[in-house]
Order: sequence, then C-alpha cells, then structure tokens
Amino acid sequence: MPRSTEHVRFTMFVLMGFTDPLEVQIILFFVFLAIYLFTLVGNLGLVLLVVLDSRLHTPMYHLLSVLSFLDACYSSVTTPKMLVNFLAENKTISFSGCVAQMVSIVTFGTTECFLLAVMAYDRYIAICNPLLYTAIMTPRVYVPLIIGSYIGGVSHAILHTVATFSLSFCESNVIRHFFCDIPPLLAISCSDTHINELLLFIFVSSIEIFAILIVLVSYGFILAAVLRIRSAEGRRKVFSTCGSHLTGVSIYHGTILFTYLRPAASYSLGHDMAISVFYTIVIPMLNPIIYSLRNKDVKEA
Repeated sequence: MPRSTEHVRFTMFVLMGFTDPLEVQIILFFVFLAIYLFTLVGNLGLVLLVVLDSRLHTPMYHLLSVLSFLDACYSSVTTPKMLVNFLAENKTISFSGCVAQMVSIVTFGTTECFLLAVMAYDRYIAICNPLLYTAIMTPRVYVPLIIGSYIGGVSHAILHTVATFSLSFCESNVIRHFFCDIPPLLAISCSDTHINELLLFIFVSSIEIFAILIVLVSYGFILAAVLRIRSAEGRRKVFSTCGSHLTGVSIYHGTILFTYLRPAASYSLGHDMAISVFYTIVIPMLNPIIYSLRNKDVKEA
C-alpha cells in the first residue's frame, strides 16, 4: 500500500552524506581531493596518450581510452559535490541537479558494464584469433559497439530517472547518501516503490547477466587457448594481461550487484556509502593501473 497519496514536490534535496565530526570531514576532504586529482590525471592522461601516440592506435587502446574517459566522467559526477559538502553547512542539491546527477551516474555506470564486455570480446579475438585480429576488430566493428554501449547506458538511465522522480517525496527530502542514487531516493519516497524495485531488479540483473556472460564466455575461450600455449613466457604474459582485466571486471560488477539488487528497505547508510565510494571514486582511480599502466606498450609510450 502507498504510504501517502499526497504529492509534494520538493525544489531541492539535502545530501546527508558523511556525518563525521568537522575535523574528520576536513581530513576526508583532502583524501578524496587527492584521489580525484589522481583519477583525472591518470584517466585523461591515458586518453591523451592514446590520441597522440600512433603505436597505441589499436582497438584495445581505443577501448581503454573510452573506459578512461568514462571513469573520469563517472568520478566527476559525484566527487566535486561531495568535496563541497565536506566544508559547507548547506548540503542541498536542486531538484534538477539531483535529476542530472542520477541520469549521469546511471548512464556512465551502465555504459561501463557494456564496455567491459566489449573489451573482453576484444581480448578473445586478439588471443584466440591473433592472425585475424586486425581484420575482425576494425573501426566498423568496435565503434558501433562503443556507440551501442552509450545508447544502452542512456536508455537505462532515462528509464530509472523517470520512474524514480515520478514518485512522491512528501515526508522527507533528506537523502542518506553523498549523491542522488536510486536506492536512497526510493528509501525516502512516500509512494509505493515496489514497481520501481522490480524495474531495478529486472533491468540491472538482465544487464549484469548479459555483460558477465560475455566476459565469462570470452575468458573461457581465452583460458582454453592459453592452456595450449607451450611457452611459459607466453602463458605468463597472457595471464598477466587477462588477470588484470578480470580483476577490474570482478570488482566493478560485484559492487554494482551489491548496491542495486536489494530491496530499498535494506538500505544502510554506512555500508552503502562505503560501497558507493568504492565504485564511483576508488575504482575509477584504480582502472588506469589495472588495465594499462602495467602494460609494456603504455609504459614505452
């Protein structure tokens, strides 16, 4: 049953975020500022490197540059506002700002899910069909895959944003989070959120199953190919590259599944903010290291 039939349209929300003492929040401000700057330098630096160095003009590095751009955007959606709120007494965000934040975070998050699957497919072609790699992974193939990832991300974001902000928020406008995410907004709505939770479960689980299945199948074929390699050095090189990719994929998908595939009633401020910090701030910082800075070609470039 709906908790209220009265519809109140708030013009702004309050991002409760971190409620630590001021001294702790000042320390957190500098910690997250350093992480954010490292994220921008690492990811945008990699994008610039791929653009400028002709040795990196390959499908794999084009995909890595798109991932780096996504991570820079992903972190920029949440971190600047969080940094301001560490030092500000007024922790409000406008209604339109909250909408824009949700659209952006879901778009970039979903696009990254699809892109990680595309990258796994790219590695499958490169390792299992090395002689045909450049013939198969042409711009005509991987550019539409990148565009399709973005289209999927935008469509998914619009669906959940419209569904979420069609609800009534008549009792509270205090969001127990540091950005406008779906679960904390559902938690403060006075409308019946069962349909929203069902939509969230259906679409997030479908996207996750689709993306993870592509990754698992791709790396299953890769593993079979690696086991046929007689050279120990060849095996080590492939395992090193693919191991880093699988680490990044596992961490990212694990946090997404934990965050979104639960009822809004089970939302916990402390635990969920820690997980959200990990996938919106920490993972974008780590991805340049996981995917590229260990790579010999990138180091040489």
